[in-house]
Amino acid sequence: MPNITLPDGSIRSFDVPVTVGEVAASIGAGLAKAALAGRVDGRLVDTSHLISCDVALAIITDRDQDGLEVIRHSTAHLLAFAVKELFPEAQVTIGPVIENGFYYDFAYKRPFTPEDLQKIELRMAELAKHDFPVQREVWPRDKAVEFFKSIGEHYKAEIIASIPSDEDVSLYREGDFIDLCRGPHVPSTGKLKVFKLMKVAGAYWRGDSRNEMLQRIYGTAWARKEDQQAYLHMLEEAEKRDHRRIGKQLDLFHLQDEAPGMVFWHPHGWTLWQRVEQYMRDVLTEAGYQEVKTPLVMDRSLWERSGHWENYRENMFTTESEKRDYAIKPMNCPGHVQIFNHGLRSYRDLPLRLAEFGSCHRNEPSGALHGLMRVRGFVQDDAHIFCTEDQIVEEVQAFNALLTRVYRDFGFNDVAVKLSLRPDQRAGTDAVWDKAEQGLRDALSASGLEWQELPGEGAFYGPKIEYQIKDALGRSWQCGTIQLDFVLPERLGAEYVTEANSRARPVMLHRAILGSLERFIGILIENHAGNFPLWLSPVQAVVLNISDSQADYAREVANRLLQAGFRVESDLRNEKITYKIREHSVRKLPYQLVVGEKEKAAGVVAVRVRGGQDLGQMSLDSLIERWQREVQARAGTA
Repeated sequence: MPNITLPDGSIRSFDVPVTVGEVAASIGAGLAKAALAGRVDGRLVDTSHLISCDVALAIITDRDQDGLEVIRHSTAHLLAFAVKELFPEAQVTIGPVIENGFYYDFAYKRPFTPEDLQKIELRMAELAKHDFPVQREVWPRDKAVEFFKSIGEHYKAEIIASIPSDEDVSLYREGDFIDLCRGPHVPSTGKLKVFKLMKVAGAYWRGDSRNEMLQRIYGTAWARKEDQQAYLHMLEEAEKRDHRRIGKQLDLFHLQDEAPGMVFWHPHGWTLWQRVEQYMRDVLTEAGYQEVKTPLVMDRSLWERSGHWENYRENMFTTESEKRDYAIKPMNCPGHVQIFNHGLRSYRDLPLRLAEFGSCHRNEPSGALHGLMRVRGFVQDDAHIFCTEDQIVEEVQAFNALLTRVYRDFGFNDVAVKLSLRPDQRAGTDAVWDKAEQGLRDALSASGLEWQELPGEGAFYGPKIEYQIKDALGRSWQCGTIQLDFVLPERLGAEYVTEANSRARPVMLHRAILGSLERFIGILIENHAGNFPLWLSPVQAVVLNISDSQADYAREVANRLLQAGFRVESDLRNEKITYKIREHSVRKLPYQLVVGEKEKAAGVVAVRVRGGQDLGQMSLDSLIERWQREVQARAGTA
């Protein structure tokens, strides 16, 4: 007789084993209709799951995040069902849930077209309306292998064959379609009402470029139509804000095949870069960091001692000279330890904060490269703090305050914090991990921050805090991190002289705020849609004359503003003022300053703000004062 404890603490008792769906029905007809799955003692299961002992149960509906995951997982199977009906020769492979949707990989003799996607989506809707029951079946592994071979699904048979022979496998059947899956799934296809297929892309079988290329169909699925409409609207806005598109429009940078994953910065783009880098340099100096520079290429032996050669070799660019192997650095950590090790360090030197705008290179797969967001050559605002164990909390707390200030100045006020805890494979004792994890918790609490804990997601050498900023479209970007490391100082022989005149290992805190500057600038471009605040804008204003008779005055205005430290251009072309205003509006400049005979006679400028607002005439002293206040406010009005 199972006793079932519900989330509100109430208990329901039954004389015989019951399914999750039957428990929902005992609570109410509305819940029974809405039930998509259940969570039994923390494990997500189908509504058909039979409960025969005392458990804790939560009924999952489309109002739960778990329910949305089940909807998307089930919609991926619905996609495969529709493809097999329309294209019987297509072979199915895998179809997982991803952020905001799902995908499914297929092997087919020809590329799927946009017209094919329309047909598939229509067929999915028809199958959903048919309301096929989705039923779980458990088969012996070998029987499942033979079955999928017999129907020509060789990829699926290969997947199942990789499962140990003494294990059964879970299959799901809907109509004439059957697929391998651990589940859970919705009770029937009629629960799937809001979905859309988005695009087709190539994908290697098992993610290995040595294998055959498959076709990946991406889709999105939601519980409610309005949620999907909001998501699709966000995608439209994201396309308008695409940093590659805006980068071309504003002449900031370009990429080309001769240097894949490497950026060619144009003058205006490099000005933007310099504003970001110099800002970071100023705040780091103020926070007690010392800037250093380490070699780009270092001997293989150093990377072997650090562990990178063994664990990261495939991502490293290598070279050879005079029969010695070298690696182009993928990260700055080992170089900073060499600086720490150069000379005898005392406890009085700690904490030692070494910062570097370090140029790194990683051999990312060509298919993963994406504008500024995923590159092979990049610069990190990298720093390493060498400290004692007693200094960990204070240093992490100071870093939290610095990071919050930086993000606020760049216009990001919504920051999510994640604490990644010990993985199964790790270095160090449980006692060390206990102290490290509690130290990070104490620092986060002292900083007044809320955080989510991620068990098993830490690095092998220590726990880490990750910081995700949210942009103007509500998208999250993981940029900042601080990682606690007891391992690298040991491997590379770092030590200091204690107050007792003995030797000890320092703790090493790896930290970054922006991460890759390339990627962060890409995020900035998309967040502001190219409408940079005044302090960041590569060109802050342009001076426009109405006729040739104001050309000299326009030059005087531009020179005065340049001398005041602002980035100003002049447009003295013999063109209509309306044409010049319209042309420079496309450049998204914060200000346009128009001078005609009235402005020249009065020694003022007519001020237009980005977006077309006319502020009227203003003296240069008043304008400079306004700009100084706006720059001081940092983020300003994007």
